[in-house]
Amino acid sequence: MQQRRTIDQIHTNRVLLNGQLDTPKWWAPTVIVLGIIVAIGFFMIGIMVNKGLGVTGLSRPVYWGLFITTFVFWVGISHAGIMISAILRLSQAEWRRPVTRAAELLTVFSLLTALMFPLMHAGRPWRIIYFILPYDFARGIMPNIRSPLIWDPVAISTYLTGSTLFLYIALLPDLGNLRDRTTGWQNALYTILSLGWRGNPRQWKLQTVGGILLSALMLPIFVSVHSIVSWDFAVTPAVEGWHSTIFAPYFVIGAVHSGVSAVVTMMALMRWLWKWEDFIRPEHFDALARLLIVVATGWLAFTFLELIFAVYGLDAPELALRELQIFQWPWNILFITFVITGYIIPVGMWLQKSVRNNIALMFWSSLFVNIGMWLERFLIIVPGLARKTPFVYTWESYRPSGLEWFILFWSLAWVTFLMLLFSRFFPLVPLFEQKESQTFSDSIKIGRVKVPAIVREAD
Repeated sequence: MQQRRTIDQIHTNRVLLNGQLDTPKWWAPTVIVLGIIVAIGFFMIGIMVNKGLGVTGLSRPVYWGLFITTFVFWVGISHAGIMISAILRLSQAEWRRPVTRAAELLTVFSLLTALMFPLMHAGRPWRIIYFILPYDFARGIMPNIRSPLIWDPVAISTYLTGSTLFLYIALLPDLGNLRDRTTGWQNALYTILSLGWRGNPRQWKLQTVGGILLSALMLPIFVSVHSIVSWDFAVTPAVEGWHSTIFAPYFVIGAVHSGVSAVVTMMALMRWLWKWEDFIRPEHFDALARLLIVVATGWLAFTFLELIFAVYGLDAPELALRELQIFQWPWNILFITFVITGYIIPVGMWLQKSVRNNIALMFWSSLFVNIGMWLERFLIIVPGLARKTPFVYTWESYRPSGLEWFILFWSLAWVTFLMLLFSRFFPLVPLFEQKESQTFSDSIKIGRVKVPAIVREAD
């Protein structure tokens, strides 16, 4: 993506650091409101831990409900960081520059949020350690390392560690910039965090090499994390609709679809709230929409394959499950909503250039996507469990309780709260990326017309 506007470094510093050096007036009341919601949410979680999972709508055979649906949803959102930062960094896509840090932040905070849902779902979170570490050395009881429930925390903690390092290394130049512009306790904080950053050629080289190496190292983790989450379902043959060989790529491409859409939502909010029209521009939304059209179409193909497998196999329970999901009330309404909001409306909008360059329409279309993607996870988990299976002697429908709905809403407020807290101390758009982009920008003459271009020295 070519740069279309020349911005000097003084303007870049002044505008992109306005969240740290000059806090916007809307920031404090917004954080206070979100903080109240977050505090109430933790109180509700405390009630659930005290009273047990009986306060939720979970019952046999539907033992996974809103909590696990939201866990899968947030793990999917976390794929935004590696997709935007790592892959586009390695491919040297210029339009990635204003987006990278927001995507990396979304990865870290989404993973932190996702990790909380299995703990809540366990009912007794202090005993979750028994699933991971040996807890009775006398009898030699060990965790079942063949279970995806063991692989999940290992993969997600590795992904979280790598993503945090990825974010921190990219943040070092901006920490040095803030250190030189602040005094008092803020200066002391940034001095510690910047690790002696002075911006000399050796440090820049190490920072660049570190970013590229982490980008390459994170790619297999990026693929493995949501694959392992999908195997939580795929290795459970007793539940209809789960034991599918395409679950791993299906979940990964669905995660990319929801994650990149969440980045679009964040970019629009950042542009509106911090007045960053010079840095987050319509061509960035246009590029993301083009990427999303390809990703969404691939995801729809996998969705179609999942349904076709049941028809091709002619397995009566599988066919009955698909009939339940698509044709029976109320699942049919959820299925239609999921397809319309997850693909038909947003992709139909993105095919038009006027929509791709309209920030408000891109914002709403990206929200539609994540509504649809949450419903997709719900439709995968609950209907399969809701059908009575052998040796299950109670058969009850699943209705999420008000507490479960509030905790879902709490998770959205929690991620937003963390993002706003981060924005108070650290820039959401990397300054050095913007300045580097300006350095590479030039105009070249093609025929009689001058066009913007990116010029780099040959290696």
